[in-house]
Amino acid sequence: MKRRAFLGSIATGLLCGRRAFAQAKVRRVGYLSAGPPVTNDSPTSGPVIEGLKRRGWIEGSTIRFERRAAEGQVARLPALVDELVAVGVEAILTSGFPAIAACKGAPVPAIASGAGDLVSLGLVESFRRPGGNITGISDLAGELAPKRLAILKEASPSIRRVAMLWNRADRAMGQRYDLSAGSATTLGLTVQPFPVQEPDDFAEAFAAMEREPPDAGFLVVDGLTGLNRKRVIEFAAKRRIPFMYEGDFIVREGGLLSYGPDLAEIGDRQASLLDKILNGANAGELPFERPTLFKLAVNLKTAKVLGLNLPSTLLARADEVIE
Repeated sequence: MKRRAFLGSIATGLLCGRRAFAQAKVRRVGYLSAGPPVTNDSPTSGPVIEGLKRRGWIEGSTIRFERRAAEGQVARLPALVDELVAVGVEAILTSGFPAIAACKGAPVPAIASGAGDLVSLGLVESFRRPGGNITGISDLAGELAPKRLAILKEASPSIRRVAMLWNRADRAMGQRYDLSAGSATTLGLTVQPFPVQEPDDFAEAFAAMEREPPDAGFLVVDGLTGLNRKRVIEFAAKRRIPFMYEGDFIVREGGLLSYGPDLAEIGDRQASLLDKILNGANAGELPFERPTLFKLAVNLKTAKVLGLNLPSTLLARADEVIE
């Protein structure tokens, strides 16, 4: 009996040890960027990492991020996805159309944000049941486009022509431009299109705006334009052109206005989807989620530089005012 008890205690110990090992296993997750490398305090990734912490996923303890960045060279994205698969990631977090397009059909699930209407762009079957290996958060570009232009006109009622900068190599950003340009006429606005594809194209766009100055501007943000956003902020200040942006982090850097989904909520929702996938859910069966919180940010310092006296009604609605 003593021998049986001894052997039983060994077996129990081995079983507990295996369970502890399984629980302590560090899960590998890819973080793919079409733009600069993702860091823990990046505007889009920081909230995801905080959301994972709230669910018990601690970097270096229960989860490890394999980070890859294309630095604006989108042709590198498929090879970066292959690298992530080769090192054994169980899922890939990413944002923007080119990055999520590179993930389509990969042998691991991908969780997207800010990637446009992925149904009309052909990457998922439907938002309700995506199919394949992709799920994520919708960006509601069609609903937000007219609101952003309306806020811009409220900030500067006399505007008539709006310069729009977007990455013409990004199908989702082209879609966002089309939606914005289509809604402009209902506000009595016309759009001056300035598509860019390389960093050098920004200088040409700025020169064209100097020849034919717009009344206002709108930057559609993706990996390329995000990398060059400070050039746009500086040009807008120099030429005193009020610009609308899509993320509040750009307003903190000196942009005038932004309106868009709350990045903290987006990040937490991505973290929730990743948590479900790491616990066995099928990405193709997880519906795309819609943002529910939106932020209006205003930079009064920039307004002063531009000579704008922003209406009190706009300031009263703002979720963040930088003074």
